[in-house]
Amino acid sequence: MIGKLKVNNTLTKKKEVFEPLNPPHVGLYVCGPTVYSDVHLGNVRTFMSFDVIYRYLKFLGYKVRYVRNITDVGHLLDSGEDRISKKATLESLEPMEIVQKYTNDFHDVMATFNILCPDIEPTATGHLMEQLAMIDQLVDNGLAYESNGSVYFDIEKYNKENTYGKLSGRKIEDLLNQTRELDGQDDKKNPLDFALWKKAAPEHIMRWKTKWSDGFPGWHLECAVMSTKYLGKEFDIHGGGMDLQFPHHECEIAQSYGTYKKEPARYWLHTNMLTVNGQKMSKSLGNSFLPKQLISGDHELLSQGFSPMTIRFFMLQSHYASTLDFSNEALIAAQKGYFKMANGMRIIKKMEFAENTEATIDEKQKEQIEKFCDNCYYAMNDDFNTALTIGHLFNILKKINAIHTGQLSMAAIGKETFERMKSTFISFNEEVLGIKAEDSLPGGQLLDIILKEYQQAKEARNYDKVDELRSALKAGGIVVKDMKTGIDWAYEE
Repeated sequence: MIGKLKVNNTLTKKKEVFEPLNPPHVGLYVCGPTVYSDVHLGNVRTFMSFDVIYRYLKFLGYKVRYVRNITDVGHLLDSGEDRISKKATLESLEPMEIVQKYTNDFHDVMATFNILCPDIEPTATGHLMEQLAMIDQLVDNGLAYESNGSVYFDIEKYNKENTYGKLSGRKIEDLLNQTRELDGQDDKKNPLDFALWKKAAPEHIMRWKTKWSDGFPGWHLECAVMSTKYLGKEFDIHGGGMDLQFPHHECEIAQSYGTYKKEPARYWLHTNMLTVNGQKMSKSLGNSFLPKQLISGDHELLSQGFSPMTIRFFMLQSHYASTLDFSNEALIAAQKGYFKMANGMRIIKKMEFAENTEATIDEKQKEQIEKFCDNCYYAMNDDFNTALTIGHLFNILKKINAIHTGQLSMAAIGKETFERMKSTFISFNEEVLGIKAEDSLPGGQLLDIILKEYQQAKEARNYDKVDELRSALKAGGIVVKDMKTGIDWAYEE
């Protein structure tokens, strides 16, 4: 690894050198989806960001156990409403049919954007016994109490020896002033106390029998249980969207520390929100669109559809912790950038170093290329900065194109530097960023046949046929290039 990996830790509010608890093993936990509706773009960005983190840690040689849960009990924390039960009632289906349907959809969307599967994908309903055990332990530790069939975490009791709010930087006094009147507040000792177990209303479908009541587990409890079960009482990285920082992750810390007297995660990472033309993306504003709409272009705010890899490339052009703004102009620019990268990948994969004993090494060019390769590591080591990494890959791409067009001699940079340039460009694109050539991109055997016909027409000076083939290929997204070395092609940028 070139340089030290540093991450912006939400917990300490500073950039820290990443030091695994048990190197080379790394425990990574990300809060997964609640499967009661279509996957939204915020989900895609979060899981894509942690996909890159997972990929890069493995690329560096760490043995990563990546856990991403499925919340298949879709309750809301305070109101007690279960979104999965509600959806099941509306569609006249069993709750687990809803869960399976949207879990399958979630996996399909992840695959569409080349997001790797986690090593473990536990479900909330599959870990009810562990959740009940944690509740019992918190009650025994004096940090939870039963009230009218529900069990709540005692924030005031916890805060006597600990600090609730240290992750988000919120203070108890301010939170009390902001507390809304919600269902079940009369059962609590303190308005801030949150449910570990909620007594189910008569109409509530998803329910389990316990010594307290027929009910269901608290949302915050699920992740606290599953993260520590598979990664230990202390593990390395916990992440999710910025909207989960409070109260979800704050409550996770309180539950885990209240149970084990240990901080669960050492590094907390959060992805930022999405905007559209500078305005927050939301259904109420009518400016939100689903991944499938972004791909098809079937939305009034979109001028066209964009391929999954174009969207992935677009998202990775911003740091995960910064706001990501969608606009037609930005997406079209990303499409051009992706095609440039795809062209570079196609070119460099075909290149093999040709020895030339008479060639003179150009030390300046060689040094530049070595620096560009180093910078890819430095950028990713800077809190997984994919935006900077892509910039450095474009610098390498310029050198690849210079060799391809004959402006730079391959022999002038030497075999070692050439091989490093090739491996860095390919591995950072495919292994780290997860950028790949799409099946939908034109090319393949049919293209070879057309290009052969093009070359024959050119040799026969049948220029009408040459123009016809050139125009047809361009309409399909292919640009023909007449080079000194022969006929070549590229994706239209």
